[in-house]
Amino acid sequence: MKKDFIFCEVNKLKGVGPQLSKYLKKKKIEKIKDIILNLPYSETDRSKIFKLNNLEIGKIQTIKVQVKKLNFPRIRNLPNKIVCEDETGKINIVYFNSREGYLRKLFTLNEWVIISGKINYFKKNYQITNPDYVTILKNQDYVTKNIPKYSLTEGLNEKKYRSISEEVINNIPKIKDWLDDFYINKNNLNNWNKSIQELHKSVNLQKIQSKSFRRLVFDELLANFLTLSENRKRVKRKKLSKRINYEYEKKIIKDLPFILTESQKKVLTEINSDLESNYRMFRLIQGDVGSGKTIVSLLSILNVIKSGYQSVFMCPTEILAKQHFELSKQILKKMNLKIEFLTGKTESKKRKEILNNLSNGKIDLLVGTHALFQKKIFFKKLGLAIIDEQHKFGVKQRSELAKKGGDNCDVILMSATPIPRTMMMSLYGDMDVSKITEKPLERKKIITLSKPEKKIHELWPFIKRQINEGNQIFWVCPLIENSKFLDYSSAKKKFELIDNKFKNKVGLIHGSLEKNEKEIVLKRFLEKKISILVSTTVIEVGIDFPNANLIVIENANKFGLAQLHQLRGRVGRGVKQGTCILLFKDSLSKNAIKRIQILKQSDDGFFIAEEDLKLRGYGDLIGFQQSGIKNFRFADPVKHEDLFKLAENYAKNLKNDVEYEKYNFLLKLFDKAEIINAN
Repeated sequence: MKKDFIFCEVNKLKGVGPQLSKYLKKKKIEKIKDIILNLPYSETDRSKIFKLNNLEIGKIQTIKVQVKKLNFPRIRNLPNKIVCEDETGKINIVYFNSREGYLRKLFTLNEWVIISGKINYFKKNYQITNPDYVTILKNQDYVTKNIPKYSLTEGLNEKKYRSISEEVINNIPKIKDWLDDFYINKNNLNNWNKSIQELHKSVNLQKIQSKSFRRLVFDELLANFLTLSENRKRVKRKKLSKRINYEYEKKIIKDLPFILTESQKKVLTEINSDLESNYRMFRLIQGDVGSGKTIVSLLSILNVIKSGYQSVFMCPTEILAKQHFELSKQILKKMNLKIEFLTGKTESKKRKEILNNLSNGKIDLLVGTHALFQKKIFFKKLGLAIIDEQHKFGVKQRSELAKKGGDNCDVILMSATPIPRTMMMSLYGDMDVSKITEKPLERKKIITLSKPEKKIHELWPFIKRQINEGNQIFWVCPLIENSKFLDYSSAKKKFELIDNKFKNKVGLIHGSLEKNEKEIVLKRFLEKKISILVSTTVIEVGIDFPNANLIVIENANKFGLAQLHQLRGRVGRGVKQGTCILLFKDSLSKNAIKRIQILKQSDDGFFIAEEDLKLRGYGDLIGFQQSGIKNFRFADPVKHEDLFKLAENYAKNLKNDVEYEKYNFLLKLFDKAEIINAN
């Protein structure tokens, strides 16, 4: 097998035709390298040969028997049956939908065979239906061993996949290692070829601290850090410095009805320094829910416009974009700026007018949704692009985004999703990161309470009082509809219950609603036409509802800490006190109790994200999975923290003029080469 063959499609392998390729694709195995990276998750012990009088029903066992009778009934739908025996008893080997000719080749009368499969009992006889393995005695060693078990899909059986996998693993060419022997030994790793061979032979070697598994984790992380490093060089290219007149910024800050926090001032200084530098800004602003990221971004926009450039502010939803549009007009009203709003719903005539004015430089700031980055939209002199709530952007998308803005366009991404430190460096290493860690001084800490679900009736008078005082309420449920299998509250059922108690004051949104239907309900809530919004977690980020001061979260123990914190941050955005009530079942695990305690004690999103990672582990971080953040196949920020640091330092210590050819195999292996080689 040649080195390049590893990156060919699986149909280049012997015995892999169109149908088998289709089954493999379901398991995301499209190239031969995917077989190499698809490690076994367990193993089946077929090593011991059992006598027929020692068989256990329901277990996978291996037997050595003599073929005594072949029975091929001529009546349709009846199975073919082969009667076998050893000195202790008899067993029937049963086949459905198997050709007679194939079975006659497999089972020769009076010959001894090795058979391995699941033992059943039918009509007082042992039987194996469609056995996994049947082979002659001289091939016994192929079957009687611990056989790696892979995650498969319908249409793929262990025997077939094993033959494909072994053909690949046993014939991997000797790859020139990109790590030298000294580094490998010093850091408790194995060389690449040895690691792959061992990981497919023994599941025990996949333990997190085995040399072979550590090597695979290190490689995955190194490929990631090399990509981030190269992307950083690409996006941080030279540009013209923007000359800032700080008098405009000072005037706006003086007129604000609140005082900027020290954290906001620090981040604003970092942004202004980037704007005035000769290298493009590509910065992520991380700020906890309600920490004041938007004000910082608007002051940055002002400085860019007053230095002679245009700005664009992009949001994930129309309702959030509308809020930012209104806020920007309010904050910047004395600055004599032309601010426009554009979404996919903007009427044709108005859209044409906006696009014309934009290309002629008559618009200073354009606020809207993803429609802002369509090919037909041209800016005369774009100097700053801000994208809100874009924690779903991957490295490739960030690279493409940087290209669209033009040579002198600085880029800011904003996210309200606090990310643990270990994950931060491996996800956003191509960006500069600023953190707003303080809450505005006037913002009251949200009161967090917990209550068993069986006492839910005690909430109704409290909710009625909240509505009478003009407050609004979020009611969050984990499921859209009732489930036969999970005892979680459904949003639809809860909506019906609450609507009966508070007629015509309740709305319902969930992920299955069309985008425009969702926005209609949110708009009604924002305009105070309804008092209670029953919802799934779709209200987790983004929109500001200053009148919402109570959130009830059902089955709170089913959510991660970080997600609960995000949901809690939807209330208490105005001057009134916010309250979060966590409803839970009686039987809580120790971890669930600890999560609720941490949430009651702290409102620091960064601390909570770290604690969530420790408690739940990377693989179970539901909030991260939903946000698209969980993007490693083998690496785990909790279990492999030392390897994250090791790979980051290795990438940093490479010279700027590093020959990526040396790492090309590694980058192709983890699908990073396309990003590295992009123009």
